[in-house]
Amino acid sequence: MEAAAAHWWIWPLALFAVSFAIGIVAVLGGIGGGVLFVPIVGGFFPFHLDFVRGAGLVFALAGTLAAGPMLLRNRMASLRLVMPLALAGSVASFAGAVVGLSMSTEVLQTALGATVISIALLIAASKDAYGGTVESDALGAALRMKGDFEDPAAGARVNWRTHRTIAGFGAFGAIGFLGGLFGLGAGFANVPALNLLMAAPLKVAVGSSGLIISVINSSAAWVYIHRGALLPILAVPAILGVMLGSRIGARLLAVTPAATVRRVVVVVMLLAGARALLRGLGLWM
Repeated sequence: MEAAAAHWWIWPLALFAVSFAIGIVAVLGGIGGGVLFVPIVGGFFPFHLDFVRGAGLVFALAGTLAAGPMLLRNRMASLRLVMPLALAGSVASFAGAVVGLSMSTEVLQTALGATVISIALLIAASKDAYGGTVESDALGAALRMKGDFEDPAAGARVNWRTHRTIAGFGAFGAIGFLGGLFGLGAGFANVPALNLLMAAPLKVAVGSSGLIISVINSSAAWVYIHRGALLPILAVPAILGVMLGSRIGARLLAVTPAATVRRVVVVVMLLAGARALLRGLGLWM
């Protein structure tokens, strides 16, 4: 115990390194980072899950804010798409955070592991739903959920629009609630919802997901801060690492094939989800 206490500084350094790597992958995958941060840090670092979840929300918020300006400049994120959906998710995330802080750690670990594994399998099975022929529904047209961007990887300009807007609002309400509940940053299902449900191109879904996370997390994070579930020794190195990594990830997004990032994210999520599930069931302490 005394030796471990004497080397306490190893954990913040390790947290910075892990957060830096997550920041790169999170922007490329559009997952915000919290979905990787919470199960990885909660499973392999000596911090209580409540503090990890609180840091996870601020972690995801910092990463998306760092990458946001570049994503908007490249037109791989759309405020017209982001703001209505983020409003629905923001209200629900506040409720999820309140419920999550009243649940036991073992139940949350088990539910977290099962959720992360399920989402990893969903992402692995998903394909880019955009085919260029989608017609906007009435609500989507009224909200002007459409745009265009230059895709250097494909060497073409992509014009896009969305549909199933009402279903999209419902999906982001559910995503926000689960994000607040687990402290995942609400980014774990944004990309499938935007791409598979609403038919936004994969890169627009990835870029817009980051901005949605920054709005939704602001609501849920205040609940954890108010309850004292945010430790500076945990949050500071994590935020520094993810902000540096996110800026690199934003630069790589335009030139990296989405399939490559999807495979990396799925593998990491499966490992982290399995670790959280086994800890919750008491099979791996």
